[in-house]
Amino acid sequence: MRPVLSCDEVRRLEDVIEKEGTSKAELMEFAGEFVASEALKGNPSRVVILVGFGNNGGDGWVAADILAQKDVHVDVVSPVEPDEISAPLARHVARRTAGRDVNIVVGPSKDELGELIGEADLVIDAILGTGFHGELRPPFSIWVPVVNELEPTVLSVDVPSGLDAQTGVVEHDCIRATRTATMLAPKLGLYSADGPEYAGEIVCGRLYDQLDEVIDDVEHEAEIVDSADLIDFFEPLPMNINKYSRGSVLVVAGSATYPGAAMMAAKAAARAGAGYVAVACPSACANLVRMALPSVPVIDIPSDSRGAFGAAARKAVCKAAEKFSCVLCGPGITTSAGCIDVVSGLLKMDVPLVLDADALNCLAKYSIGGIDKTPELYRRDAPLILTPHHKELSRLIGDDPVADLGTAIEASRRLLWAAGSEDMIVVAKGPSTAVAGVEKVLLPMAGPASLATAGSGDVLAGIIAGSVAQAHNYAGPWELLCAYAVTVHSFTGFAAASRFGEKSVIATDLIDLIGDAMELAAESALHDLGVLDEDSQVEEA
Repeated sequence: MRPVLSCDEVRRLEDVIEKEGTSKAELMEFAGEFVASEALKGNPSRVVILVGFGNNGGDGWVAADILAQKDVHVDVVSPVEPDEISAPLARHVARRTAGRDVNIVVGPSKDELGELIGEADLVIDAILGTGFHGELRPPFSIWVPVVNELEPTVLSVDVPSGLDAQTGVVEHDCIRATRTATMLAPKLGLYSADGPEYAGEIVCGRLYDQLDEVIDDVEHEAEIVDSADLIDFFEPLPMNINKYSRGSVLVVAGSATYPGAAMMAAKAAARAGAGYVAVACPSACANLVRMALPSVPVIDIPSDSRGAFGAAARKAVCKAAEKFSCVLCGPGITTSAGCIDVVSGLLKMDVPLVLDADALNCLAKYSIGGIDKTPELYRRDAPLILTPHHKELSRLIGDDPVADLGTAIEASRRLLWAAGSEDMIVVAKGPSTAVAGVEKVLLPMAGPASLATAGSGDVLAGIIAGSVAQAHNYAGPWELLCAYAVTVHSFTGFAAASRFGEKSVIATDLIDLIGDAMELAAESALHDLGVLDEDSQVEEA
């Protein structure tokens, strides 16, 4: 796993490295070398480097010097003369580079800038760094649209200019990078909000030889989960297994209004590997579920006049739940009084529990000002996995805004730290999903935009429940198990988009591709470990 740092954590890491004997001036030199090495991979003959007033621009000046020495024609575009740059380190390297074989263009017009970019093989964006937030100001508010309109190959330094490195938010405009060469560790904003749209391929320059020895001296906002980290979850089934030892899932879901949610979640749990899946749903929709899922037992639960769980539902659901390895509750249940009572009853049981969709909204109705104010409502000894999207997560913390990956992680930690349970996980769903536990936050592989479709969350909940049900003797961190489930879900999105087209994917397409997704994830893990060659064939030992 690879750390992802907040902006404050990066600054603290730089301070740690400086105390170990490597100055910030040296780090700037190393950063410039890394940018130049990434630029040279495309064998450019002409490069335009856009620099700003700060140290991000300093990295660009260093790269310009190195590229010029490699016989690349370099045009450095600066808002001011090198002597007028405000940041001392950047001013120093700018003065040095100005004395070399580099063409410096100060304050070009829009047409002049467009002409330079049009002649270049590569544009290096070293305008704004991790300290930027808000809207672009002149001249950068003019430069950035010119770059984007011409659509050159762009290498951004640390973060694309215009992107908030902490939140990933773009207020007005931002460089659309082909690649982003980030330094020391990826920044959270590259994976949050607008970040994935603008960052392109992300490559990371370590800069410091002993980075592994010092990076744990600072907190990590999150850690990226690579496929290789999940290799243990791709073991084949043993020969002496049966449907019960594979794990069982009770899906408590559905209503007369949303019977399909129960169907999708149950089928996904079975496809994810659970040996026995049953559905407990209101009697008003039980026959519909039976007809749709002939291989899945359906337990009729008393319903109310609107076809949701009724007043007698809690006792019946909890009695059924005693026999299962894992319970998934929430898809399509609504938030009637009977549903709230069912959720309350399941929370008191000693069974691994996944709460999704309306179960989370039922939970949010328990308290005023957020459930973290009354953690005894959801504190339990058995594993508890919450799977909110941003709006549901906001409701759980008293309607405080959750709008991006950073605020989702912060909200998840509020819930986790209030409960204080090592067996509680929040899977904060979004364009980039965070799997948060008390000790760490994991960022599994993000899926494609095709997953943004109604019912996709029900499929993910089923995959999580099916994965948990199989984990009888699992001793590893629950964060990693949930990250595995999220990764499989992401691969279903890629497989479905390939088969049906990105805009044509619907949630039911994902379910029958779960097996394909598992194979793709396993192949990715083996590639990461060097076990498969380029033709996806196992290399001979």
